[in-house]
Amino acid sequence: MTKKNAYRSAAARLHRMTLCLTFAIITGLSIFLVTAILLLKGGESVGPHLALLGQFLPGYTVSWTGSLVGFIWGAFLGGIMGFLFGSVYNRVVDLRNGSK
Repeated sequence: MTKKNAYRSAAARLHRMTLCLTFAIITGLSIFLVTAILLLKGGESVGPHLALLGQFLPGYTVSWTGSLVGFIWGAFLGGIMGFLFGSVYNRVVDLRNGSK
């Protein structure tokens, strides 16, 4: 085996479900924390730009209830992104290694 092939076959496959869970937690918590920070900061107009997420995430508002809805949507969409990223990455690794 040549040195080039040794490096190529050393690329590790990713565990899709672990990546799915990681992306879900990070994305959900990000939306929750950004909303919570704006609510705690307060002011007369709280988060008008963040409120636009309600156009893409049904039920989301800049409120405590909305932060929980945003967490759920973020976790759902982040999980899908993580699963798809892991699937595509593993497929590329398989193609480069000449398997499957």
